[in-house]
Amino acid sequence: MSEAESAAAAVPAAAAGRKPRRLRGHKKGAVTCCVASSARPGVVASAGEDGCLCWFDLRTKDVLLTIEAANKPISSICFKPGNEDFVYASAGNEILSFDVRMGPQSKPLETYNYNRDEINQIAVSSKGFLAAADDSGDVKIVSTIQKCLYKRLREAHTSICSTVQFIPWRPWTAITGGLDSKLAVWDFSKGRTLFSIDNGSPELQNGSSSGSAGQCLNPAFVHSLAVSEEGILGGLYKVCAVARGDGAVDVVDLEYELAPSKSKGPPRLATSTMSSKRTEPGDGSSNQCQVERIHLDFTMGGHTAAVSCVSLFQAAMIHQ
Repeated sequence: MSEAESAAAAVPAAAAGRKPRRLRGHKKGAVTCCVASSARPGVVASAGEDGCLCWFDLRTKDVLLTIEAANKPISSICFKPGNEDFVYASAGNEILSFDVRMGPQSKPLETYNYNRDEINQIAVSSKGFLAAADDSGDVKIVSTIQKCLYKRLREAHTSICSTVQFIPWRPWTAITGGLDSKLAVWDFSKGRTLFSIDNGSPELQNGSSSGSAGQCLNPAFVHSLAVSEEGILGGLYKVCAVARGDGAVDVVDLEYELAPSKSKGPPRLATSTMSSKRTEPGDGSSNQCQVERIHLDFTMGGHTAAVSCVSLFQAAMIHQ
């Protein structure tokens, strides 16, 4: 695939009955990542196996800018919060930063080489921390202000760590998912997990209908995470959407999961009941509890194969 197909462009186009636009700019190979700007409506950045970064403005036909960022495939890109003139990209086990105002001849401003294996996804927080999830199952937290390794998050994942995101309303908290089917929430200032959910556990598999026809051979790998910015439905819910390898999408109420047990009332997200192993914040203990969360699968008209990507848009969620 040599074209970046923007989900940001596809939604309004579909609503108007038009065909999705195809954005052409990469030289060869697959487009590995595509992100929409929040500060500049209509601007989309993409990265590909050709090692290039491309910028598109949906109001124009041609690519605005192409930067030859690396001589190997780029696995992930993200804008710097608060200043989207700066972008971070991962290639192999490296992270590179660029200033797009420097144009096509832009050279890396900074390079970080703290990950030992190939990086799958990067994310940047508003506090200047950069997270990089890699094939070893580790997540490296880098301070872009002090330009040094801040913390190494390890031992939550026993396989590839495929995705990582910061939780905006909790500045010292990050969430990760992996090909061990686990979801983990971290206090990265202390380098420890606050709680984890194992989607591959017998309890969760027995409570889920996605193990039925068409899904029995697809493990519940966590491929992608999306965390709400301000909370959906008027800020009432602060959630994370989880794209799974068994074709299901989970919507987890993070504030409910992070709250101490004694302060929990009836679960607010209630469509299917599941059991999860979790660690209470601050006490280091684990126990079994019944937690209800939204579970969307093929029985509700959803996917019959792995979900590769999920996004949250204001009060609505779409997945692809």
